[in-house]
Amino acid sequence: MNCSKTPDFVFLGLSSDPEKGKFLFGLFLAIYLLCLLGNLLLLITIAFDVHLHTPMYFFLSQLSLVDLCFTTTTAPQMLENLWTSNGFISFSRCLTQLYFFAVFADMDNLLLTAMAIDRYAAICHPLHYSLLMTPCRCILLVGCSWGVAHSVSLIHILLLSKLYFYTNQEIPHFFCDFGPLFQLSCSDTLLNEELVMILAGFLGISPLLCITSSYAHIFLAVARVPSKQGKKKALATCSSHLSMVILFYTTVFATYLKPPSNSHSTGELVASAMYTLVTPTLNPFIYSLRNKDVKSSLKRVLGIESS
Repeated sequence: MNCSKTPDFVFLGLSSDPEKGKFLFGLFLAIYLLCLLGNLLLLITIAFDVHLHTPMYFFLSQLSLVDLCFTTTTAPQMLENLWTSNGFISFSRCLTQLYFFAVFADMDNLLLTAMAIDRYAAICHPLHYSLLMTPCRCILLVGCSWGVAHSVSLIHILLLSKLYFYTNQEIPHFFCDFGPLFQLSCSDTLLNEELVMILAGFLGISPLLCITSSYAHIFLAVARVPSKQGKKKALATCSSHLSMVILFYTTVFATYLKPPSNSHSTGELVASAMYTLVTPTLNPFIYSLRNKDVKSSLKRVLGIESS
């Protein structure tokens, strides 16, 4: 088979059945529009309500922005493929999609870590919270996260661009990901795969350990609170974030903690759809429905009188 540095690929997508494809198109279009609406509303609410100009909501606004971009990286291509049954994608578009997919996936991870640090400072060191989480430190934390995410993604893409790939091959997925591309390469991908594992450990395991450590300290601090009302109030401030962390890592593990294969089962594709589309859609609603401050601010922004 011929090999090329700039091959064309074809996505097999979520379904080869045209009727099922139209149903999935309607379903995922609705989810995508809901994702856009939910995250945009949360962004606007945080931007225009001064009551939410705090470190916690600054990180949340960044997470909403990242989720908007994350879903837009994969959803339009997936919807186009479902509607037209034409999964063609050029190599340059594939690398571009993979670059931004990796950036926003890493940013999701890093921002959830920053939010865990913020909750740790608020609950375990309430008297020093304003000194620990200053606006400059919050901006620096987010700025460094963006720098790390872009740098790591750029390294992956530069190394991928040096590989040769079989031409006119089918990708058993609905977006460009590292695993399928490695399997279609004519070149030795050992360096690329090892780098993915190393950086995944750095940007995956390290933040998870940081989040786990933060919540361990939080639960210990809450356990020392004498009143039940005080415990309930302390836990309420981090319950939404904890829900987002569980949802994010559950879908990530379901998607990537599996042996590599040349084909993707329906369950694996569903897990990928959950990770790339459903989770970013649920995040703003988790914060809105379980947070009185966000609900009251949203009513003020929309001109709805609070009861």
